[in-house]
Amino acid sequence: MTVTDMPSKTSLKVASSQSVPTENEGMSIARWYSAAELAGLPGMPQTHSAVVRIAKRDVWESRRRPGKGGGREYAITSFPTATQAAILLRQQPVLVPVKTSKSTGYSEAQIAAAWQRYESAPQHLKEEAQRRMRALQAVELLVTEGRRLMDARAIVAAQLQIDNVRGASVASLGRWAALISPVEKQHRMAFLVSSYAGRTATADIPAEAWDAFKADYLRVEQPSANSCYERLERLAKVNGWALPSLKTFQRRIEAELPRGVLILARKGREAFDRTFPAQERDRSVFHALEAVNADGHKFDVFVRWPDGTIARPIMVGVQDLYAGKMLGYRIAETESADLARFAFRDVIQRYGIPEKVWLDNGRGFASKMLTGGIANRFRFKVKPDDPVGILTGLGCQIHWATPYHGQAKPIERAWRDFCDRISKHPAFAGAYTGNKPDAKPENYGSKAVPLEQFIRVVNEEVAAHNAREGRRTRVCGGQRSFDQVFNASYAQSTIRKASTEQLRQLLLATEVVTADQRDGSVRLSGNRYWCEAMSAHAGKKLMLRFDPEALHTNVEVYSLANVHIGTAECIAAVGFADTVSAKEHARARKQYRRAAQTQLDAERRMTAAQLAAQLPSPPPENLPSAGVVAPMFNKRAPTPATPQHQEPLQRTGTDDLHRDTSLSSFLEAQQVRQLRDSGWEPPESYP
Repeated sequence: MTVTDMPSKTSLKVASSQSVPTENEGMSIARWYSAAELAGLPGMPQTHSAVVRIAKRDVWESRRRPGKGGGREYAITSFPTATQAAILLRQQPVLVPVKTSKSTGYSEAQIAAAWQRYESAPQHLKEEAQRRMRALQAVELLVTEGRRLMDARAIVAAQLQIDNVRGASVASLGRWAALISPVEKQHRMAFLVSSYAGRTATADIPAEAWDAFKADYLRVEQPSANSCYERLERLAKVNGWALPSLKTFQRRIEAELPRGVLILARKGREAFDRTFPAQERDRSVFHALEAVNADGHKFDVFVRWPDGTIARPIMVGVQDLYAGKMLGYRIAETESADLARFAFRDVIQRYGIPEKVWLDNGRGFASKMLTGGIANRFRFKVKPDDPVGILTGLGCQIHWATPYHGQAKPIERAWRDFCDRISKHPAFAGAYTGNKPDAKPENYGSKAVPLEQFIRVVNEEVAAHNAREGRRTRVCGGQRSFDQVFNASYAQSTIRKASTEQLRQLLLATEVVTADQRDGSVRLSGNRYWCEAMSAHAGKKLMLRFDPEALHTNVEVYSLANVHIGTAECIAAVGFADTVSAKEHARARKQYRRAAQTQLDAERRMTAAQLAAQLPSPPPENLPSAGVVAPMFNKRAPTPATPQHQEPLQRTGTDDLHRDTSLSSFLEAQQVRQLRDSGWEPPESYP
């Protein structure tokens, strides 16, 4: 039976025993196989018993099979040539160091380049190199057994053709052998990778046409490549350019422009930033209340406020960086410095003073009232005489986070939870607005929840957020809650506490109010406040500090000289009003990505306006001349109007350059008058 008549098997049933490489060849020829492993291979019968009969008839070299089961196994040198070739072609190529001369036909740089090409090659080319290596090793083994070189190559080539290996022939085996003959055996695999790279020639594109196409295509409007190519064809007709196909332009764009630059040009900076992996920051280096971060969040819920207006509320929250617990928060219609002040006051009053504070660069957090005196401020002008901010005065280290950058503010992760568990709460069904304009629910605007109900649900869900177990942060370990890890660390940490005077400085200051002439009581937002110490200031002007969400409790009373008088209780709580000033916040834009923008500017050699100016305009319409022109009768040319004499403008009484309008002088005089009316005298006048 010939080699071509034998059936082909895709794989060996049982792996062969280990081979011991010889000193000269780097591969073993003493391989042993059982009758069960040989059945069905090319040159062998299909059954186990038939293989045993042939082995006994031809007196194959055999030995007792080790391990359980016994039986005998036969040496590969006793098999027919077709069987040997089939076995060798199905083995993994042997790659072992051998003792050879250091001088080879390839330099170390060429060998390193070959392995780099092997690593960068796709898997199908690597598998092809392995098949070539197995074929050459099969030829070497057959030659070692006494076969002639060309006969061995013919046997192996015939088996490769049976296995449907493309390009397998005696000549191919000769070329592969010549390719690896100058190199050591351990490096042969790298040189057997096919170097065919396909068609690499590209059509030429005129430089002016290429610049025009990039100017049109690399825009944030994201025009399609088809429309850009169509406009380029119109421009080419005018300039006489010979354009290749659209596919050529698209392939060159993908080959020459990095993916990041292409995204920056067509999708903008925000999409470009997402192409970089986020930095993972380890917050376990802190302890409880050592570091906090604060931010504002606008809920996607319509809320009805006490004055009847309907608006989406904003919450300013303060989160502990170590545990992730939400420590304090305040809710209002707009974000402001006062709202951030009271959120921090709740944290300081209940837990203590944090050592480090991470804030974004919004107007509310970067206001001088909170962070005045910080040298590295990035909003508002830094002046030497700036007042000391509240957080600065408490000894907090202020750090500025990048606005709109969630990785720099872990509290953004809590906002995502609140969007699901608060904004979509069943109590707010009908009041949910959707998180973007094109995601409005079907019942959009059908309901607005009262403010009291909204605050109650927020309090419940924030408490559940902190108490939920199984958190997968580094400190929680997938088991504990934010509350548990915070309490455990808080009990072992050194915490700074604020004094009563410091807490009073965190209250909101009002305009000057006048005490009643009879009992010294004051009124604020419909409520009346009084304490015994205020009786001595009846009829005088006073200053109040208060919490706008607790007007029904008490306020702190100060004189105009900022001297604390006492704590006045509310004796007539008849109303509630939130006097937090409505200051609109503005976020800072993200930092300019200089490197990518510079590369993009280098690619944009022509602006879109320049491209539009070069586009040919349609030819004017060629109208035929009129057959008959209507005559004009009794038409006189218009007489130009004579300019009228203009009287000079009279001077008013407000343009006197010698009049003193200094605002500072007026305010200074007003302050002196107020101090005189209050009875206060400077220390120099004391005896």
